[in-house]
Amino acid sequence: MAKFMVIGGSGAYTLSKGEFGEVKEVKRLETPFGLSNPVYLITHPDGFDFFFLSRHGEEDYDTTAPFVNYRANVYAAKELGVERILAWTGPGSLREEFKPGDFVVPTDLLDFTKGRKGTFFENGGLGFVRQSPVFCPEISRALRDVLGELSLTYHFGATYVCTEGPRLETPAEIKAFKELGADLVGMTLIPEVFLAKELEICYGALCYVTNYAEGVKDYSFKEGILFEGMLPEEQKERVDRAVSSFPLIVKEVLKRLNSLSRQCPCGRLMERYRRKGKIGSDWKEWIFRG
Repeated sequence: MAKFMVIGGSGAYTLSKGEFGEVKEVKRLETPFGLSNPVYLITHPDGFDFFFLSRHGEEDYDTTAPFVNYRANVYAAKELGVERILAWTGPGSLREEFKPGDFVVPTDLLDFTKGRKGTFFENGGLGFVRQSPVFCPEISRALRDVLGELSLTYHFGATYVCTEGPRLETPAEIKAFKELGADLVGMTLIPEVFLAKELEICYGALCYVTNYAEGVKDYSFKEGILFEGMLPEEQKERVDRAVSSFPLIVKEVLKRLNSLSRQCPCGRLMERYRRKGKIGSDWKEWIFRG
């Protein structure tokens, strides 16, 4: 049974699924929260299977971050037996040293989303779950090790602030986020990571910097192009190269994780509720209790 799901973020729709392995099937799952995005079953070159889901669409950036059905996608992952999720996302940088095209392994989050369904547990008194470590430490270590082995430019340890979107941020917002300690600004990791943790799924993230956030650099407005002038052409080339690296990174990280049993806390986050007798072995009953 496949134990991994890769959630492809910005740029996933430009990559051939065949670059990740042999595609065996694709399907969408009906869930209590609606239809999931298409889920691909792929065989890794080393012989094990994993799932792949493109967060924003199949052909283009068709679904903006606030309108992704995060609950349906994570529910589908659990339904399929997934134990570990490896996700990527393309945030903007609040630090000059985090350059467009660089990779960053985030280790913390600031939540500035507004209207999203951020929990499975709307009834029954569940969900009071510790959030440190925010991301699965085993997946984060695997990402760090693989990025180093591949000699890719990366930074380990950063705080990602998640905004509601789909609009970009104002200069004053970016200034405020910097004062709060944010290093990156994006729109997708929340509530995805929190939902995964509620269902005791490991979740690790890899960011590739797509641009400098508003006000970090002094770029003039240019109509009709991505980010309206905030991504000069020479930087765009680095970003495109980063996206093209994802199939290799993903295959190497999954290969490493496939040889490791889970020793992290992620699979025991709901243990307190088990010991109190509030939940049992059927995770679906956790969601629909009360």
